[in-house]
Amino acid sequence: MTFWSEFNEGLKLSFAALMANKIRAALTMVSIFIGIVAVTLMGAAITGLTNSFNKSFQFMGVDVLYIDKWQWGFGGGEWWKYRNRKDLKPEYAERIQQEATLAAAVAPSVDEGGIIKYRDKVANSVDINGTTAAYADVSNMSLDEGRFFTTEEDRGNRPLAVLGGDVADALFQNRDPIGETIKINGLPFRVIGVRSKEGSFMGMFSLDNIVFIPIGQFQNIYGTHYSATIDVRASSVDDLDNSKEELRGIMRKIRGLAPYQEDDFSINQQDQFTNAFDQMIMTVGIVGLFVTALALFVGGIGIMNIMFVSVTERTKEIGIRKALGAPRRTILLQFLLEAVLICLVGGLAGLAASYPLSMLLDKFLATSMPLSLAITGILISLVVGVISGLVPALRASKLDPVDALRYE
Repeated sequence: MTFWSEFNEGLKLSFAALMANKIRAALTMVSIFIGIVAVTLMGAAITGLTNSFNKSFQFMGVDVLYIDKWQWGFGGGEWWKYRNRKDLKPEYAERIQQEATLAAAVAPSVDEGGIIKYRDKVANSVDINGTTAAYADVSNMSLDEGRFFTTEEDRGNRPLAVLGGDVADALFQNRDPIGETIKINGLPFRVIGVRSKEGSFMGMFSLDNIVFIPIGQFQNIYGTHYSATIDVRASSVDDLDNSKEELRGIMRKIRGLAPYQEDDFSINQQDQFTNAFDQMIMTVGIVGLFVTALALFVGGIGIMNIMFVSVTERTKEIGIRKALGAPRRTILLQFLLEAVLICLVGGLAGLAASYPLSMLLDKFLATSMPLSLAITGILISLVVGVISGLVPALRASKLDPVDALRYE
């Protein structure tokens, strides 16, 4: 008898055994079902968050430094120290541009929420960003329509606006917004451009719900008491560290800090978010892996227990097969396949349930379920089946045919 004929026969017997005890088999599969749902949803959430994070931060640029009052990062226990720092003034940008030798472009930026109106259309809670013409170079901005304002226009304090994609959609729908006049908090602005869509930040809020206006116009509307962020694009990625040190020196001079005083500003960059995010994802992954492994371990113990019961119930059947010449490996394969079949069916059911659940979860948190995650789920099911079925299958294969035939 070849291996494949033994395999086919063992598969048929295992399937018949499961069909003969449908309820018991179904209850045994539940634990694997839960374990696979947990592992795939956790993987989908981590993959989705990572993809969304990487996509969301592409717009920041690896060669851009952000001089800010606050230190970026998740958490941090010294918020009070940053809060008490003096505000950064937009005028710092011009002095940095004059003194920095490793800066390709420098732009100040201030933000506030506002209401945008166009005729009877209204967009609420829009991020109004006051900046200069250099912002287009610092952010490497691309536009779907029109243009960004020029240096002469922002220095001339012209009432011009560049819309984010969501704002353009909300106010103009199928109309061309270029040349139209919108009102920001009641003041008229002429639309000169529409920025290409950036998407959402980790699926939580839109990066396109924004309007750029000259910083002088921003101060006319909201006042001058806002702390600015100074965005600086380094001349090259290789010079990023040197540029950071140069900016630190310039900022200390601007702020009038003595040598013994610590910095009262922060120079942030994309890596800070990336490192903090990687640590957070690793922590979530370890905790999720532990919980999932625990669920699969409990499920595996349950399957092992059921397989021992199955071997005991079918001792006489094993004795008959051995008396008819079935070798040990045939019996071993039969019960091993039965355990694997239970886990595989439970795993496939778990995968089938995970997909719609991940789609539902995606409405609240970015998720992604690549094919590799489904394959991983199937492999885990197979491994759990082999491990949990091996000992009962070995016990069945070692039964003495005479003792097995006498078993009552």
